[in-house]
Amino acid sequence: MTDYKRMYFQLAAKVADAMDILLKAQQEGEKEFMDGESLSEGKVMVIPEERGECD
Repeated sequence: MTDYKRMYFQLAAKVADAMDILLKAQQEGEKEFMDGESLSEGKVMVIPEERGECD
């Protein structure tokens, strides 16, 4: 039988990770803006891919 509870908690953990990444990116952007740094150049943020049991 499929363990939906485990799948739900795995999804919730991944959503929390994504929220942390977005919050960090927002905070870095705000800091750069407040520091007056040039925003003309884009930044690339590398997010390592995690291979889980559901892949």
